[in-house]
Amino acid sequence: MLDQARQRPRLPQAVGVGYKPQHFEALRADPGPVAWLEIHAENYMGDGGRPLAQLEALAQDFALSVHGVGLSIGGEGPLDKAPLARLKRLCDRIDPASFSEHLAWSTHGAEFLNDLLPLPYTRATLARVADHIDEVQQVLGRQMLLENPSSYLAFDESDLSETDFLEAVCARTGAGLLLDVNNVFVSAVNLGVSPEAYIDAYPAHRVGEIHVGGHEAQEDEHGAPLLIDSHARPVVDPVWALLDRALARTGPAPLLVEWDTDVPEWDVLRGEAARAARALVA
Repeated sequence: MLDQARQRPRLPQAVGVGYKPQHFEALRADPGPVAWLEIHAENYMGDGGRPLAQLEALAQDFALSVHGVGLSIGGEGPLDKAPLARLKRLCDRIDPASFSEHLAWSTHGAEFLNDLLPLPYTRATLARVADHIDEVQQVLGRQMLLENPSSYLAFDESDLSETDFLEAVCARTGAGLLLDVNNVFVSAVNLGVSPEAYIDAYPAHRVGEIHVGGHEAQEDEHGAPLLIDSHARPVVDPVWALLDRALARTGPAPLLVEWDTDVPEWDVLRGEAARAARALVA
């Protein structure tokens, strides 16, 4: 478990957005309610160049959050030491206020899969995920926030609910949680369960960050609704409503608007951030 004395300050209880280089000038000129920025770690692991120079300039005005997508926290094998070392170098360089990763796996042997794949929630999986989180936190010297996944199937062998699994991981490791409200909604629709019941059971006292984002609505081969966590559209009304329910349990928290593909002009994203800011003070 991470030494509590080594934990860093949290992000501000305000709105952030996922940073995209095309918004660099607009962000500096007119950030609106945006107080912090999230970056995907794997895009900034070089030794220098324009991306890191822009990031260091933005760090003068915005708190930074690093979000990883490639550690494969739930993978069966040991963590890959090379990307973990690159991640440490990045975090040491920019000293972010938060670091987060996904409850998922994306590796098989030496192969890296371009997906964040779900896990069965068993005691064996719990032990493996906790061991991996312990390793990450000790290498980085900082707390990790663990994000709930967007799910498209459930495992028959699971003997823990997702919310109980997340609480158990945090109790073992000292990690915190990143509550992705859009992922909750996507998973609930896809699996035919109540998103409200999930929020009501979520370990709210562990939350260090909240995300909202957009998704694609499709149908499966049987004509049933199938939601895809695309981060390519505005946040829909049911997700905003679910966010209100979550904030009623957590209180104000760092709140990120994600928009990672088909990225709009800054005015559109700033409008989404303004709506998120209103949710924080409602």
